[in-house]
Amino acid sequence: MTASGPPEDLLRDLVPQVLGTLIDRYGQFSEAEDAVQEALLAAAQQWPHDGVPGNPRGWLVTVASRRLVDQWRSDDARRRREETVAAIAPAGQAEVPGTDDTLKLLLLCCHPALSAPSQVALTLRAAGGLSTAQIARAFLVPEATMAQRISRAKQAIKAAGATFTLPPPAEQAQRLRVVLQVLYLIFNEGYTTTSGPQLIDTGLTGEAIRLTRTLRQILPHDGEVTGLLALMLLTDARRATRTAGDGGLIPLSEQDRSRWDQRSIAEGISLVSGTLSHGPLGPYQLQAAIAAVHAEAPTAQETDWPQILALYSLLERMAPNPMVRLNHAVALAMVKGPQAGLDLLSTLEEALAGQHRLDAVRAHLLELAGDMPAAKASYQRAARRTRSLPEQRYLTGRAARIAAG
Repeated sequence: MTASGPPEDLLRDLVPQVLGTLIDRYGQFSEAEDAVQEALLAAAQQWPHDGVPGNPRGWLVTVASRRLVDQWRSDDARRRREETVAAIAPAGQAEVPGTDDTLKLLLLCCHPALSAPSQVALTLRAAGGLSTAQIARAFLVPEATMAQRISRAKQAIKAAGATFTLPPPAEQAQRLRVVLQVLYLIFNEGYTTTSGPQLIDTGLTGEAIRLTRTLRQILPHDGEVTGLLALMLLTDARRATRTAGDGGLIPLSEQDRSRWDQRSIAEGISLVSGTLSHGPLGPYQLQAAIAAVHAEAPTAQETDWPQILALYSLLERMAPNPMVRLNHAVALAMVKGPQAGLDLLSTLEEALAGQHRLDAVRAHLLELAGDMPAAKASYQRAARRTRSLPEQRYLTGRAARIAAG
């Protein structure tokens, strides 16, 4: 144990288990989650000086339970609740649930009664163990705003009558898809932040990968869970090469592939290769397969674009959405020429109206086609529409290079 503080990974791994114990015992999600956050704060303050206890889960359960006792003793129903409090196990002897509680917690945080932003916030807070301040910083909103969002999410969970149990089998598949969407959203927000001075938030990407890895430990035979983990690993492997020394964005075609994380690439390729050979295909598996093709190309020029185009064609049939079609247009341009890609982009004018990514891709394809005035205008329009400063600098720089001839 160093003086720098308790290992964050240990604390975050324990959060779902400790919270699961308290919810199972008392049935109060909101109060239990607050108590766990207080226990985490106590650990951050005490463990650096006293050392990590022999049974850290039992320690956290006991401290969080005491916080609940203190809270409930001030309530009018103190006598009734003390009967429950009497059942609290001594420190070090608390029963700790298995990893299935992590699945229950993720499904609860992604309850259909919550909006997508609330699902993300609650997942990061309850399942990830991030503080309200950390989540607020990641999404560039005031801490008070994020606190209100999390509070409303807890109230919505309570109003919906949600319980800390696995939903019926008929609901589980749909709820799991929502969990995967939320984890992917968290990863994407970290990998390319939608606003602010930094392109990447490694806190969010790391937390998304950690939670997805935990989910795969619970559901090792679910192809889409495995596919999502593979997709994250293969994408995150390029992180160190995505920005220049000044923080500017470096596109995939110009990245130094010798600096890609080969360990993450090897794990990602192994995961996606294994899952593609078993069971039905899903969208995350296909996206992971596309990422694997990029990862296996020694240079940008050696990328197997025909294979990527075939995978995007299949993905668009399986899970059509504007962003898939946008990437499909790039692959089409690389195989059949920029005009073919531009023709496909023209079908996205309404779906992606005002989105800077549509303008950025159009600018790139116009540049490939040799229409420099139109490319310059599209780069400038994309730069005006993005709130990400690194992307803005990159797009403005492309326009300036075209203007310089």
